[in-house]
Amino acid sequence: MPAITAALVKQLRDQTGAGMMDCKAALTESEGDLEAATDWLRKKGLAAAAKKAGRLTSEGLIGVQVEARRGAVVEINSETDFVARNETFQNLVRTVAGLALAAGGDLKTLLQQTVPDTGRSVADEIAQAIAVIGENINLRRSALVEVDQGVVGAYVHGALAPGLGKIGVLVGLRSTGDAEQLANLGKQLAMHIAAARPQAVSTDRLDPALAARERAIYAEQARASGKPDNIVDKIVDGRMRKYHEEVVLLEQPFVIDPDLKVKDAIARLAESLGSAIVVTEFVRFALGEGLAPKPSNLADEVAELTGA
Repeated sequence: MPAITAALVKQLRDQTGAGMMDCKAALTESEGDLEAATDWLRKKGLAAAAKKAGRLTSEGLIGVQVEARRGAVVEINSETDFVARNETFQNLVRTVAGLALAAGGDLKTLLQQTVPDTGRSVADEIAQAIAVIGENINLRRSALVEVDQGVVGAYVHGALAPGLGKIGVLVGLRSTGDAEQLANLGKQLAMHIAAARPQAVSTDRLDPALAARERAIYAEQARASGKPDNIVDKIVDGRMRKYHEEVVLLEQPFVIDPDLKVKDAIARLAESLGSAIVVTEFVRFALGEGLAPKPSNLADEVAELTGA
């Protein structure tokens, strides 16, 4: 019997798309025969992942997990919304989100994490899920928010199950104030971020190139209207303030109380608690954002599904 080397396992995985552990088991069962190992995987329905790997995944779920002062969010995509309602897929997203807490937001590290219940890596667990569910599945991204003191607020919009939905938000609040009141504010801010889609926490953390581009556009518009330079500057400053209210978290009207800006709501609670509150960062994942849209031609979709 030939040695079951790592190179042989990798070769079988490249050919079949099955998980590493399954490939090793197949080679052991077939005494190192690649063809027999491939047949073994096919019989068990484990050799389907490679065939599905190129298919578009723009559905799926966002998963959020929070423990103490750490929170993780992941996006795992599938081909159809139907799969997002599948209990096997939901358990996969929930498990991966939990493991993401230890991966520090790094996708490569997360893919190498071991799933406790099966002993497989996350990458192999996804390959297994592809074989079982019958659709291409892709772990697209992951992020971590952590504070040294305070809380991490979380919110999931369009939730299909606890911690699983279409939009996931984490926001870090650094403070020594009352944890329960901080947690309530954290959830409210996470809901606000889900709805208002800010691009930065504060004006000084807004992308300088983006801000410069907006300023240049406003200046050109003002000059085109024939305004003198001293008036142009005032017009641009006013428009930039309005722009900041649209894209900067602390400057936005608070969705819970639109009469207040977010920074004013935070300051009000900080005064009540007798402790400063600092928004350290936030992460907002919306399912499928930035991905190519699904095909809209019904005939093409039917042809793909039927193999025509």
